[in-house]
Amino acid sequence: MKKVFLAVTLVALAATVYFALAVTPPRENQGGEAVRLLYLHVPTAWLAYLAFAVTAFASLLWLVPRTRRPEWDLLAGASAEVGVVFTALMLVVGSLWARPTWGTWWEWDARLTTTAILFFLYLGYLALRRTGATSDERGKRCAIAALVAFADVPIVHFSVTWWQTLHQPGTVFNERLDVKISGSMSATLVLAVAAFTLLYAYLTMERFELAKLEEGREEREVQRAIAERVASEGAVTA
Repeated sequence: MKKVFLAVTLVALAATVYFALAVTPPRENQGGEAVRLLYLHVPTAWLAYLAFAVTAFASLLWLVPRTRRPEWDLLAGASAEVGVVFTALMLVVGSLWARPTWGTWWEWDARLTTTAILFFLYLGYLALRRTGATSDERGKRCAIAALVAFADVPIVHFSVTWWQTLHQPGTVFNERLDVKISGSMSATLVLAVAAFTLLYAYLTMERFELAKLEEGREEREVQRAIAERVASEGAVTA
């Protein structure tokens, strides 16, 4: 099943590349040929939102005693790791697109600045997950940190509405729900979002499975250390 899912994902990504490069037209008012970065920039932005939403939701479920399970904490961490990768990619692609469009690689624009803050907030979250503590202690403080960090997501999204920015309003999800593209560009963008969502799901599942293996290994190492300590104390007593 996993191989089939991966195959579908790769086919969708390949189709996205073909349509983005060979079918859709350039747009002079958005950097000419550079507008093709749209089909990478928008999906990575969507996946940053999605990944951090999954992290926040899983963290909330971990905090509620009735639904608390170790798997929620592991899923939160796995989704955050994938989300950080896509956020970094979004910033890089946005910078590449800004150069021909704005004439500069970076501006301290509201959208760019809040996105950079989001990136560093979740880098801090991932660093917090690696600090020494029991799984319960780690789960509690990381869940709280994830919920606090997620507060920046709506700020990022609405920054182009709340402040005057260089960044254009949302291509699809804007306050008027006024879709800015149509035809082959619209179809390709929908395909790109779907393909990258499949990629996010696959990467998160893989990272989640790896996290469960790592958690089991750590528990075994703790149990072995305890057993060795007890055995050494018994030998000294004897």
